[in-house]
Parts: sequence; C-alpha cells; structure tokens
Amino acid sequence: MDLLNGNKIKSVARPIKVVQFGEGNFLRAFVDYMIDIANEYGSFDGNIVLVKPIPFGSLEMFHKQDCRYTVSLRGNVNGEAVKQNRIVTSVEDAVDSVNEYDKYIKLAETDSLRFIVSNTTEAGIVYDETDRFDMKPPKSFPGKLTQFLYHRFETFNGDPDKGLVMLPVELIDDNGMHLKECVLKQIDNWGLSESFKKWVCDSCIFTQTLVDRIVTGFPKADAQNEWDEMGYEDNLLVTAEPFGLWVIESDTDISKEFDLPGAGLPVVFTKDHHPFKQRKVRILNGAHTSFVPMAYRMGEDIVRDCMNDDDIRNFMLKTIYDEVIPTLSLPEDDLKKFASEVVNRFNNPYVDHALLAISLNSVSKWRARCLPTLLDYVKKFGKLPVHLTFSIAALLDFYGGKELEDGVLKGHRGDNTYDIKDDESVLKFFADRYSENAADLVKEYLGREDFHGMDLNTVPGLTEAVTDYLSDIRENGMRQAMKRIG
Repeated sequence: MDLLNGNKIKSVARPIKVVQFGEGNFLRAFVDYMIDIANEYGSFDGNIVLVKPIPFGSLEMFHKQDCRYTVSLRGNVNGEAVKQNRIVTSVEDAVDSVNEYDKYIKLAETDSLRFIVSNTTEAGIVYDETDRFDMKPPKSFPGKLTQFLYHRFETFNGDPDKGLVMLPVELIDDNGMHLKECVLKQIDNWGLSESFKKWVCDSCIFTQTLVDRIVTGFPKADAQNEWDEMGYEDNLLVTAEPFGLWVIESDTDISKEFDLPGAGLPVVFTKDHHPFKQRKVRILNGAHTSFVPMAYRMGEDIVRDCMNDDDIRNFMLKTIYDEVIPTLSLPEDDLKKFASEVVNRFNNPYVDHALLAISLNSVSKWRARCLPTLLDYVKKFGKLPVHLTFSIAALLDFYGGKELEDGVLKGHRGDNTYDIKDDESVLKFFADRYSENAADLVKEYLGREDFHGMDLNTVPGLTEAVTDYLSDIRENGMRQAMKRIG
C-alpha cells in the first residue's frame, strides 16, 4: 500500500502566511483543516509552516509524508452517521525549533508571513524569567515568540506593515491578553528597545479565541482498516467530530484578511468572545458535569448510552433549556441551536466518551460550569433551579467512599469499585465523612469556601433541598429520586 505523500497529491504553490507553534492533532484537525478549505474556496491564499516548539518528539513522519495527512470527520450530520475524509495540503513544511534553529528563526524573515497560531497546552502561555535572549531558542513559548518577533522587527527595520496577528488557541481564559502580557514582560526582562516594544503594541495584534471541536486523534486500534478503506497508508491520520467553532475576538478587524467564513467555515469574529465562552461552558460542559455523576451511579458508562436513557436525557434537556439558557445573554434562538448541537454531539456513534473520564475533578468543574448558572437563576427567578440543585446531591453520592489509596478514592457501584479522582483536599474531605448523615455532609460540603468560592449554605433553601435529595437517593436509589423531581 502506498504511503500518502506529495507524489500522491500535489499542493498548490502559495505564499507562507501562517507559522504555527504546535503540530498536534487538534491544530491539524481544526486550524489547518479550515485553512485548507479556505484555500480551495479562494477566500484565503496561504500555506502554513508547522513549528515543533518542544525538544522531544519527532517530525520524521511529516517529512516522509511531505506534510500531507487526512482529516476524518465522523459523527451525526442531519440525523445520519457520516464519515467525511479530506486530505489536507495547506501545510508546506514542518520545522524543529530546537534542532533546526537557524531554519526556524529565518521564518521570521518571510515577507508574506502574517499570522502566528499556537496551541502549546494550557501551561504554555507562562512567563519564564529564566529564559535568556541568547538561547536558541528560549524554553517558553512566550520567550520563543518574543525572540521571533524581535528578529522580524530587526529584519524589516520596524516596518509597521510587517506586524503579525497572534491567534492562540490554548484553553485558558483571555489567552491573547495573557500571551501579550508575557511577551511584554520578556521584552522588559531582556532590556529590548522601547521602539520594539512600541512595534509589538502598535503593529502586532493579539487576538483572544475560543475553539470547540472534539478531536479523537489517530485511530490506533483500527488504523489498518482505515487505510484499507482510504486506499493508502497515512500515519498522520487524525479523526474528529464534524462540529467546529472558532470565535476570534480582536479590536482590529481582521475578518477580510482571514476570511474563513467566506468558505462557509464556522468562524465568528467578535469584539467580545466571553458570551460565546459562557455559552459553551454552561451548556456543553455544564451539561456534562450536572448529569455524569448521576448517570454513572445509574449504571451508565459512556455519554452516548446516556442519550438513549429517557430519564437521563430528559434530565439533561430540562437542565439546559429550563435552567441554563434562561440565564445567558446571547439570543435565545442561537442558544437553542447550540444546545441542539450539543445533544447531537453527545450522541456521536463514533465516540465512546467515558463518564469516569469526564468525572475527573468534578468538584472544581461544578464550581466553574454549574455554580454560576445556579446563582444567576436564583437571582433572576428567586428560586432554586431544581435539576442543578439535584446535581449537587448526585455528586455527593458519586463521591461516597472511604478507601483513599495512592491519591484515588474508591467508590462502589454494585459489586464493583470505581476510581474517584480529584484534588487531595477534596478526596480527603469525602473519605473522612463517608458515614456521616446527609444533613451534616451537605452542610459541611456546601460550607467549604475553598471548594466553591463562597459558603453555599447562604443560598436560600439550598442546604435543605440538597439534603432532601441526598436522603432520597440513599433511601430509594438514584433513578427513583431523580424521577421524583420531574
């Protein structure tokens, strides 16, 4: 079987417009995939050079395949399970920033370069005061970027038209703002010129972004069957769901020069990305966190099966439509459309999303994803949201265990045990209170300001309601207790 490479599929010669820090699955199935489509449609005319920002790992397969690879989107589209394959040709080269430093830094001299994309993990956008300007390259991503921008500034004598647009997709709040702060700190730390600092501030654009797509990566267990179906070998094959959303906040309008929407792609330019993030966190992530502990205790193991359980599905729908959506600021039709997509994504026949994987750190997740909705609902309607309130009791039941071993709390479901993973303080709290009556456990849990940022016992009626729900769960089982709330 032939290996996918440049001999099998040619690419169109285009100027290099994008340098991308990161060569992982997400960027290739999201950013590079979208740019490839935009190139084909004629709304963007530019290729990408991938940069490996870390010392470990290898680009050998990228070079063997001439940076060609397949993106396979699989999931529900218009009510049908579909698989859509596309060979991506938008990536022109892949460069190792450590072992090919000279080639890497020379990219800053590229006249046509306009965009910097990055996905260096949540820990990547961090200022490192130990980075030095003479390192080849500096250790941190902000250090690399500062050095890269300085080289471009020097090459083009501070030409304001040669500034770059930063498109970080790291999953941290206000990613572009934090990246810019790190760069400016590094400029001061290295004693670089004020004229360079001004160029960065005035001629470069640091956008803030929100990205959304589940990328499942290389199908190791079924690779040969995939290759047989495609008719070629592709060691860079990456699988993902069809849904995608890229929200880009920028004070400067870049929509014309980065016209991905012109190719029908799900990219939104906005002056404020926060409502979109709030929508995602509260609807998609909040739905997960509110029903997963309950569903697992009811005997389910993966998200898709939960969508085929009428009780769980109805609980989730009522949580989203009756409790979450009324608290959000975006237009109701947009929120309902997004919610419908969420349900569709949860029912993806190609993704076995384990409930226990989602349950990791559920206490802090509930605080970030569900608590704001509960508080906003109480403020707006003067009463408790029933399903989100019940989700607290379900979480307390899920965390029921007294055996704490190697940083893992052991829960029990029937004759089987399951691993509960969370911060040490959370696990110790539950292990120490395993046998406490419902009223005492609820009061102590809701009172932990380090868990919730406030004493939740101060929310009118919450302590009593959660106590009643937990007592019902313990006495009658999760399903019967959940059915009683409607």
